[in-house]
This record gives sequence, structure tokens and C-alpha cells, in this order.
Amino acid sequence: MTEIEGQQTIRVLAGEFAHLTLLLISARTTSGVLQRVVDAAYRLVPGTELASITLRSPDGRFHTPVETEPVALELDQVQYDTGEGPCVSAAQPDGPAYVRSEDLGADPAWPRFGPAAARHGYHSVLSTAVLPDARPPRLSGALNLYSTRPGGFSEDAQDVALLLSTHASLALARTETFTRAELEAAQLRQAIESRDVIGQAKGILMQRRGLTADEAFAILRRTSQRLNVKLTEVAEALTARPPSGP
Repeated sequence: MTEIEGQQTIRVLAGEFAHLTLLLISARTTSGVLQRVVDAAYRLVPGTELASITLRSPDGRFHTPVETEPVALELDQVQYDTGEGPCVSAAQPDGPAYVRSEDLGADPAWPRFGPAAARHGYHSVLSTAVLPDARPPRLSGALNLYSTRPGGFSEDAQDVALLLSTHASLALARTETFTRAELEAAQLRQAIESRDVIGQAKGILMQRRGLTADEAFAILRRTSQRLNVKLTEVAEALTARPPSGP
């Protein structure tokens, strides 16, 4: 990257972060803050194909209130179930500022999560702490970014993600109107709606092309990546089409 290109990139990011700051200040609920952060991560952090937020409850349990695609929730859940992974580490109150892996399938740090993520087709991950050093009843958390490419996140991407996490932390610290029950209800509603439309789209592909469920999901995911749109949007477009032919 030339010096001029670098300056242009900095100006673009500065404008994006200024806009994000205004959005976060205007957000009245924690769910609104978190949704804007994951949307911004999807757009601004180079290499990001999935984004999610992990929150750690005062009792030590983890959950994912917002994500860009249901598969991000699945990857997070593997970490919660096994007790290992970048989002679990970064979301600890005394955890690191960030955790990054460039080859999940071969990473010895996570012998169960790493291969599971690779089987889903995701080989790089970057998690940055949200609300570091939080103590109960305040929730600690992490911003989680996934890429299908090994080495998918550069140091520049890491810097942008850390800035996003800082914005999220500041916005969350001043948000007092959202309860844990509302957060979990929002998570459940979004997950149900997303899984329903993706399930419908998979069913259409399975019926029309004689595919298995895994093959149908793989087609949806590749189309999402090729068009650079969310998986749920691809599924919605497919389910909205009228049947072709008799």
C-alpha cells in the first residue's frame, strides 16, 4: 500500500468511525449497540465473513446475543460447550485484549474447537475483548470475527477490530436501559427467524436438485460469499421466488 493509499484508507475509516460513534450514542438499548458493532465489523474489518458478540453473564455462562449469520452462533456455541476457543478467552474479565488464529484446523491451542471450525469451512478467527476488566454484575464480552481463508486477518484488521471493541465498550458502559432478559429474547427471536428462512431455502434446493442438507447449505454459503451478502439474504431471495415449471 502506498502512502497516499494509506492516507485515503485512514480518512475512510475515520469517517466510518465518526458515523458509528453517532449511531452508538443514539442507541437506546444494548441490543442496538451490539447490532451496530457487528454490522460495522462486517463492513470495516478486512477479511471478515462472519461476526458475532459473546457476552459472559455474572454466573459465568456465555451466550451470543447478535451475529451476522446463524453459522457464527454455531461456531460460538462449540466454544461454549467445549470451554475452549478465542471468544471464551477474550470474554473473560481478566482475559487478553485479543486472540487470533490463522489456521484453526492445525492450532494446538484449541484441539476441539479448531477442527470443528475448519469442518464448517472457517480457518481464521479474531476475537477482541469488549468491556475488559468487567466485574459482576456488569457483563464482559468479545467481538468475534471469522474468515474462511487461512491467515485471513492482518495486523491492520486487528487494529480496526480493537477500535470497534473500544467503541462498543464505551457505548455499553453508558447504556442502562437494557436487561439480560431482553437480550436473550432478542437473541432467540433472531436465531429462530434466521434458521427458519435458511431451513426453507435448504429444503427448496434439496427438493429441486436432489441434494443433501450439507450440500444445500454449502451452495447457500458459497453464493453468499460470492455476492458478498449475508446468508439470510440469499435464503430470503430464494424462498421469495415463485416455483419455476410444473
